[in-house]
Amino acid sequence: MSESVSNVVYLIIAVIDFVIAGWKCLALLRDPTPTLSLITVNFVASGLVFAMAAPAGYRMLGDLTGVPSFATLPVYIGILSCFSLLHLLTMLWDPRLRQSPAVLRRRVTVWSAVYLAAPAVMVVAFCSADLSGPMDPLKFNTDFAGDPLIQVFLTVFLATLACGTLNTYRRCRKLNPADPRFQRALRSFGTAMLFVFGYVVCSVPAIVLAALGNHALDTVGVLGSTFGSIGALITSYGLSGAAVGAWLRERRDIKALQPLWDLVVEGVDEDLAFSVDSARSHRLAWNVGFNLHRRVIEILDGMRALRPWVSPLPAAAVHAAQETSRGTADARPLSEQELQAAATAAALRDAAQRLQAARLEAAAQGHSGHPQPPEGPQVALPGEDTPASDERQRLLRVAQALTAPLVTTALQVVRVQRSATEVPEGQ
Repeated sequence: MSESVSNVVYLIIAVIDFVIAGWKCLALLRDPTPTLSLITVNFVASGLVFAMAAPAGYRMLGDLTGVPSFATLPVYIGILSCFSLLHLLTMLWDPRLRQSPAVLRRRVTVWSAVYLAAPAVMVVAFCSADLSGPMDPLKFNTDFAGDPLIQVFLTVFLATLACGTLNTYRRCRKLNPADPRFQRALRSFGTAMLFVFGYVVCSVPAIVLAALGNHALDTVGVLGSTFGSIGALITSYGLSGAAVGAWLRERRDIKALQPLWDLVVEGVDEDLAFSVDSARSHRLAWNVGFNLHRRVIEILDGMRALRPWVSPLPAAAVHAAQETSRGTADARPLSEQELQAAATAAALRDAAQRLQAARLEAAAQGHSGHPQPPEGPQVALPGEDTPASDERQRLLRVAQALTAPLVTTALQVVRVQRSATEVPEGQ
């Protein structure tokens, strides 16, 4: 990559890493765990590495320190830090190691010692080397390959990076965690490790030839940085892709639940809402998980408030309409969950209509306050015994069924039945 392209690519990656680091930091404040701490530190370190590795940042740091090539030291140590954290993270995710805490501690201790010793040797070698002469941010490895101390510096760096990435790749291939989020992350890690090892493969022959006075492969050494950048992006996806996907699903579910919220909260009693912003909460970008949980709770409260107005007729009409439609060729058979959602949607729409009609009648008679619900025992809504962990999916099905043709047909049947009898229910 040229310097201008490297500036754009590296700084974009740095911004992405810092944004994800801030997001992970917020999650860490809510749920402090060792793995989340490692992930957060990894993104911070990666952002700093790419900010300093960009030619603009590289030259700026050189001007500040008075050593044009100084940025190479923190960049390479930062790279080792990032991939050492990923290596340790895969150990913590290994179910076999977690079953043997002593083995896990021993392996973590050994690899941690390696990852601490390597930077120490690199610092000594780098600070003792003669770094005078021309400086190219993208060609440090080959420009100074003739210095024996820089050879030690690069050997330790590349050997540690190669061992760490290959070991992490091997571990990622062996692990098969039950959690799909970990499976996705480990697949991404494995792919990323191969790209990072590609940086080592490109750098080693270029450095060896440059040390012998032949700079024919200098461009190949620069190409290695492209593999490193791709590996970093894949790693970022592995560590945040599942979370981003969950965030997008939560945003989608908040929007999907909006019609049901409008029916049973806004249309029943706005005091059931957590705040005046509840109706617009699906537009909020942050804390989406809280907004979704709040939305579910508000809807459940609204459904309980509507329960005195619930009639058994709509649910019965839905089941009858479903039985009637089974004989038609174009009718799609509904699952038990879909049928239950349709029955719930019909019951809620009917209850909301009955409540609004009672309010209008009370207002016409000059009565204030809440209208008197119908007499008689309350009717349970379909699916009220749903476990709390499944309520979100149940309410999504109900929201989707609100405008279903089956529900509309059932409500029309109920209106015809009531018009024919002209007897208020509950009497």
